[in-house]
Parts: sequence; C-alpha cells; structure tokens
Amino acid sequence: MFYKSLPAAVGLSLLAAAAQAQTSMPFALDWKFEGPAAPYFVAIDKGYFADAGLEVEVAAGQGSLDAIPKVATGAFPVGFADMNSLIKFLDQNPGAPVIGAMMVYDKPPFAIVGRKSLGVETPSDLEGKVLGAPPPDGAWAQWPIFVAETGIDADSVTVEPVGFPTREPSLAEGTVAAVTGFSFTSFLNTVRLGVPEDDVSVILMADHGVDLYGNAIIVNTDFAAANPDAVSSFLEAVAKGMVDTIADPSAAIESLASRNPAMDSDLELRRLELALDANIVTDAVQANGMGLIDADRFASALEQIALTYDYQTTPDASLYFTDAYLPEGGFKLD
Repeated sequence: MFYKSLPAAVGLSLLAAAAQAQTSMPFALDWKFEGPAAPYFVAIDKGYFADAGLEVEVAAGQGSLDAIPKVATGAFPVGFADMNSLIKFLDQNPGAPVIGAMMVYDKPPFAIVGRKSLGVETPSDLEGKVLGAPPPDGAWAQWPIFVAETGIDADSVTVEPVGFPTREPSLAEGTVAAVTGFSFTSFLNTVRLGVPEDDVSVILMADHGVDLYGNAIIVNTDFAAANPDAVSSFLEAVAKGMVDTIADPSAAIESLASRNPAMDSDLELRRLELALDANIVTDAVQANGMGLIDADRFASALEQIALTYDYQTTPDASLYFTDAYLPEGGFKLD
C-alpha cells in the first residue's frame, strides 16, 4: 500500500515545491480596470507570468500618485505610476526605495480637449477662449510648460476651475471651449455626452514641445536588488502581453472584461486603442523599442518640470529611472 501511493505522494511534493518556487509579485495599478490595463491581464491569462515563475495579482488604484507610496513602502514590489509624480516624490523623499524600470506611456496623455465648433483646434486657438481645468488635474499641472513651449498668450485665456464630474459636461454644453485632461478619457467622455467625434479636437501636449514622459512600471529597489531576475521576467511578460494586445485589442478586452464584467466593452476597447495609438506605440517606440527612455529628452523633461515645481535637491536622472532590468534595445513590439 505504501509503495503504491509513493508516486502520488512524490507528485504532490513536486507540485508543492513548484508552488513554493513561484515568486509573488502583486502589481499596483494607477487606476481602475479600464482599457489601457488590458495587457497585464493578457499576460496573466496567456501564462506569461506563470511561465516565468511569477505569481501576479493586479490591484486597482485611485490615481497616478497611488502606486508610488505602495511600492516605496514595499507593500507592492511593482506598480504603475506617472513618472513626473515619481520624480517629485523622490525629490521630497530622498533615498526612498522606488525607481522607474520600464516606460509604458512614451507620450503622456496630458492634453487639451476642445470643440472645433467653438473654435479650438490648435494651441493658439485657446487665446480669448474659456478653458475648463480641474485644479488637481495632471494635465492642468503641465499648463505652464505647454504655454512656455507653444508661446501662446496665457493671459488671454480665461481659466475656469471645474470639478472632474463637471469637466466634460461643461465642454459638451459649451460653457467652456476646451478642458484639460487625459486625452483618451476626456475625448471619450465628451463623445458619450453626445458631441460628434469630428467636433472634438485633441491637442496632445507631447506633440507641442512638452518632453515629459508618462506612466512607467516602477519597482521597489530593495526587492529588485534581491530578485533581479524576477523583475526582468516581470517586465518581459508585460511586453509579451503588450505585443498580444497590439495584435488583437478585442481579445485583450475580453481578458479585462472577466475582471470587470460591468464595464462597457466597446468603450474600453476604444479607450485601449486610443492609448495604444497616441501614448504607447509611438514613432520613437517603434524605432527604438519599448521600455527605454532617451537621455536627452529626459534631461529636457527634468528642466521643464522646474517650470511647475521647485526642486529641493538638484535633479539626478539616475535616481528616477534604470534600464538595468530591460534588454538592450528595449522590447520590440512587432
């Protein structure tokens, strides 16, 4: 009896050992389970994390700042956060064990979203118009940089503080001619309120001299030092999920929908496609690979941040981003 059960016992032991060998890497998102988050769930469903020996659970967030303290405290080894917010956090908390490890939004979604019928299609069209801007909005925070780079007469723009819930309704009603916001979010919200798509203009700040990067995968540096292969494998799995998402966005949305069954799949597919096109699969990424940053552009971005933020210490690019866990040349997306 003992000998007959031995193979089964050995099998169970091997399974237990395999389970123990999995490295737990919970991942903190910046926001809800919406379209742009689909690649991470594709990587889970396709087994890319599991094949690398990683156990990954994705947790929703409450904003671009949310993941930074979670990762810095070690509550999460990896997260997704705005690079500019990370730079400010590290300036205010020198030595905090967190750093950017893989750029995802090569172009940040900071934008001015306007109505063509109200005369807004280019930056200079904002002169003499009313601009709706929620005071805590990430895009509004970059307004001084946008003004400096475009040369528009900011004094001629009437800025109307609006709340997030009333931002797009104000644009739809025409009480403001444009709003600040994330490109894919404000565009879609405005269209859902009945404004024809061809009447909505999206002025992406990154297309008008704003060199800032957007959201990146961030990592706890203590965890990374102890588990460098796990971090590299995590980033590689994300890249595989991104490649699959680019190839078949509709299938990627199905992975997302299984975690958020109440969502509007058509809306989130559109949100995903807009993010891929404008923010992730940029000309620079196609030419140079995904995940990396350009040193000269990053240096310019650090200088531009100084227009909106007073550094407490001299900015040092090496404190904010590392390519140590990326392959040479980044990840190819084709």
